[in-house]
Amino acid sequence: MDSIIQVDQEKCIRCSICASVCPTDVIKMGKHGPEDTGNPCIACGHCVAVCPREALNNVKAPLSNQVALENTTVFDAKTAATFLRSRRSVRCYKPSTVPKEKLLQLLNVARMAPTGGNTQGITYYVINNPETLKGITATTIDWMEEAIKTASPMAPYFKGIVNKYRKTGHDGILRGAPCLIAAIAPKNVMPRARDNTHFSLAYAELYAPAIELGTCWAGFFEACALSGYQPLLDLLKLPEDMTVTGGIMVGYPKYTYKRLVDRKPLQVVWE
Repeated sequence: MDSIIQVDQEKCIRCSICASVCPTDVIKMGKHGPEDTGNPCIACGHCVAVCPREALNNVKAPLSNQVALENTTVFDAKTAATFLRSRRSVRCYKPSTVPKEKLLQLLNVARMAPTGGNTQGITYYVINNPETLKGITATTIDWMEEAIKTASPMAPYFKGIVNKYRKTGHDGILRGAPCLIAAIAPKNVMPRARDNTHFSLAYAELYAPAIELGTCWAGFFEACALSGYQPLLDLLKLPEDMTVTGGIMVGYPKYTYKRLVDRKPLQVVWE
């Protein structure tokens, strides 16, 4: 079997860093430098990315696809903390449609999020048709009403949302957002796919303000889909082997937040 790694012997300094960082022991140090052990490679790219001399290549994570980091700016501690704390759930949106190019920009960052065992495998279902979005809201409201009738533990929380929708048409599900990004994945990789989705959508939420967008987790939509509510699944028209693993609303924020909000006191257990 051909090796998945190639080593430029003139550049390699036998530092063994590539072998040290490999999570699945694909690489060992031999007499003439890095060697392929034959173990399964998860294509994380660590070995290629860490090499100080660009001496290593991996067919599953080619050097040609990696970007040099020489000029990358690292946040100082205060800037990083402010950046993370300033993220807000946006529930009031301008009616403007988000261009396809901007959504692709957002998702190209989201797909870079860490995943368990580098499994990745998340597909993004972008819904920006107003009628489809209204249908998702209406269907989720129907699901809530059924939960209320059956005395679900969530019924007390659902009642206000349903009543307001029935009386005024207020959308407490998607909040009038012009776009919903639903993450979907094969059913046979659950529950890991749901964890991977949450990492991915967290990246999207953090990156969104940098391109003037706001986001909010579409928790009611996600819960309705994960419950297997057939009317919603019929509306989404997903392939039979795929399931919804999460969702976020996306749009241009109507308002700008002026302050950082506090949280409950830190709770730490030391041992």
